[in-house]
Amino acid sequence: MTTKLLAPDEPNPVVIAHENGTSPFFLTADHYGRRMPRSVRDLGLPEAEIARHIGWDIGIAGTTHVLADRLDAFFIGQIYSRLVIDCNRDPAVPASIVEVSESTEVPGNKGLGQAERDARRNELFRPYHDRVTRELDARKAAGRETLLISMHSFTPTYKGISRPWHVGVLYNRDRRLAAIMLDLLTAEGDLVVGDNEPYHVSDQTDYTIPVHGERRGLPHVEIEIRQDLIAEEPGQRAWGERFARLLPEARRRFNTLA
Repeated sequence: MTTKLLAPDEPNPVVIAHENGTSPFFLTADHYGRRMPRSVRDLGLPEAEIARHIGWDIGIAGTTHVLADRLDAFFIGQIYSRLVIDCNRDPAVPASIVEVSESTEVPGNKGLGQAERDARRNELFRPYHDRVTRELDARKAAGRETLLISMHSFTPTYKGISRPWHVGVLYNRDRRLAAIMLDLLTAEGDLVVGDNEPYHVSDQTDYTIPVHGERRGLPHVEIEIRQDLIAEEPGQRAWGERFARLLPEARRRFNTLA
């Protein structure tokens, strides 16, 4: 018997803004939302746990909407909580569906059968990444320039350790666009900028950059903004506008390298 995750009246996991945007920038937010499918209830967690950083990337939805609006850039996000399935992890790795996130046990993720895992992958992970794939394929077929910007946020403190960076620039095998963004953000003069901090991209810890960026040979970078800076609308607007100012210059400098 097939296991279903989403009821017919529950929303599609994919949210799109500027579907016909003219910008060369292609924006993603793998941890856009914290919605829970009714079938998993709250995974046995109190609302306060789901609302904190283990449940989603706080502030990144609003920040990236501002950025997409300013650039007229295609923007895709995934509205369900990363605690149900992490859309920036390969489904084959254990961290795809966590039983413990940071120091919080997730009762609803313990002892899952293969059918339950498949339902989460097929109804949340695949629709999101299949849409990313279709959009990128269409842009390639149309000969459109594309720079992939993967937007994330990080908690100011992790397992009791304070993180000093305001923003992090993340990359894996291809550092070209990241290096330009590091220079531009550092030149702002008011930021502590992390070079592959608070963590670095890898095939085990990320999916969007390795699969949609590296494998396609697209210029790409992952941006991490500290959550206390974008938890409220004024910060989201300020950071969205900052990146709307910096990304076109990063593109200009990148294209001079070719």
